[in-house]
Formats: sequence, structure tokens, C-alpha cells
Amino acid sequence: MNTKRGRPRNAEAEKAVLAASYDLLLEIGFGAVTVDKIAERAQVSKATIYKWWANKAAVVMDGFMSAAAARLPVPDTGSVFNDILIHATNLAQFLTSREGKIITELIGEGQFDQGLAEAYRSRYFNPRRLEARLLLERGVQRKELKETLDIELTIDLIYGPVFYRLLLTGEQIDDTFIKNLVTIAFEGIQSS
Repeated sequence: MNTKRGRPRNAEAEKAVLAASYDLLLEIGFGAVTVDKIAERAQVSKATIYKWWANKAAVVMDGFMSAAAARLPVPDTGSVFNDILIHATNLAQFLTSREGKIITELIGEGQFDQGLAEAYRSRYFNPRRLEARLLLERGVQRKELKETLDIELTIDLIYGPVFYRLLLTGEQIDDTFIKNLVTIAFEGIQSS
């Protein structure tokens, strides 16, 4: 979110803006959403929105993330394998849901709109990547994973195929696929 100085945000107005941007995103898609439409739906001025967010992409992504956050909890089962399996399964289930399919649209639009690309990277993908990093670091600390593990590469190894299927091949992304993916990845990264 934008952190401009000045009067603090009105929580009720902020909630209305986030809800309006999310609802419009679901109803008409990112390309058709405008700050005017968000302001009208939320019953706030455009100036209010621009005071709090730098552009349409930022407010839409914050609305999306606000709605999606509850669906992507970070597990702590005591087992890095189970934590990653749950995290990756939750992510895959979300990405293949009606709401999650918006990510595909946003990635596509982001190829032509650098503001949107930056917004989805910073507000959606980077936080998911940080969650995965923390899960893997816990596994290293508990000696379930090699101390020399390349964590960034491991994240790409586990989560990359999900996006490959989502964006390129269109092949099914189900719980069986995720379990097989995580199982095979862990055969190479677990400590002996």
C-alpha cells in the first residue's frame, strides 16, 4: 500500500475502496476497471484513491490481496515437507479458483502495463515467495534440509511448474500433481 504522509486513512473508506476494486475486477476484468468506477462504487472521490494509491494497478492489487489473504495461510506443522505441500496445494487451489484465475489475467495485462507488473510482483508474488523461503529456512534450521540448500532455486523448482501449467500448457493443476511435484523435489533437497 502507498504510505503517503498526511491524515490517516479512514478505515471504512479504505475497506469500501478495496471491496469495490475487487468486485469490479471479478465482474469486468482488470482492463475495464477504472479509478472512476472504483470511486463511484466505493462512494469516495478519485482524489481519495489517488491520495492512498499511486495508480489503478496498486489499488486493484491491494483489493485482490485483501480478499485473497485469508485463503493462503502459512502452515507450521513441524515438518517442512508437509508445510511446503500444504502451502503449494493452497496456492494451486487458489490459482485454479474463479478468483485465482484473475492472476492469469493480471500477468497477461502486466506484459503491457509495467505498473501492474510491479504491483503484482510486489503485492502478490514476492509475499508468496517470502512465505516459501521462511518454510524452507525452518526446514534447514530443523536439519530436515541440507544446510547448503539453494533456497531461491528450490522455490523456483517447486513453484515454477505450477505457473508453467497455469500460463503455458493448461495442463491440470490438482492435489495429485502438487503432491508428486513436492515429493520429487524433496527427494533432491532433503538432507541425508
